[in-house]
Amino acid sequence: MNNYTAVLVDDMPNALQLLQSDLGMNHPEIEVIGTANSVVSASKLLRTKSPDILFLDVMLGDGTGFDVLEIIPDLKSKVIFVTASDEYAIKAFKFAAIDYLLKPYGDDELAKAIDKAKLQMAPDKEQLSILKETLSTPASKPTKISLHTLEKISVVAINDIIRCVSDNNNTQFYLRDRKKIFVTKTLKYFADMLKDCGFMRTHQSHLVNLNYVKEFIKSDGGYLILTDGSNVPVSVRKRVEVLDKLKRLS
Repeated sequence: MNNYTAVLVDDMPNALQLLQSDLGMNHPEIEVIGTANSVVSASKLLRTKSPDILFLDVMLGDGTGFDVLEIIPDLKSKVIFVTASDEYAIKAFKFAAIDYLLKPYGDDELAKAIDKAKLQMAPDKEQLSILKETLSTPASKPTKISLHTLEKISVVAINDIIRCVSDNNNTQFYLRDRKKIFVTKTLKYFADMLKDCGFMRTHQSHLVNLNYVKEFIKSDGGYLILTDGSNVPVSVRKRVEVLDKLKRLS
């Protein structure tokens, strides 16, 4: 017996057929109740069908998957975004904290995406706005980031982040308004994301927004004083790099 219904949207016939076949063979609990290959056909279909899960290709021949979501704003489906292997697209999804299925995908990736979709809440408008903005201007640096906590998703301006501190496999964000946000992802994950946004890892456990550095103190092995009064250690390995970055900013 089918427990979930799905609609598939992709403008490539082979990709659409392959996904439908994979679902039929490996996920019998999902019933495909419709397919579409464009913004127009998807919008028409979703006006009459309300699937539990929507597999939505990001780039369509007559627009984007976001256009579909804007045309059907009250859609209650769990969305699995599908995207081709593109570094800008992957960056956009990470900043928006939205899961995605990367083409070409394997059986394991498809199964994980479905499992996540069954548990997730639909992305909110701010997350989708971050995703759309970052995808539409790949040469520009993102201005906002979505942070998943255990209780909610917080959308934060990147310029408001002063520093991040590692807590085992988690990360504590310190913001300009003195708020703290605890996220269950590693510091390395965010260091890789934010390295082109003015952030630098000064220590194994510390990531700093260089715009908030007030002073570099050379004593006691070297540490930074930030504009909020906090002290951040600088490792011996990072000392030369930190000094070089600060000279460039001065």
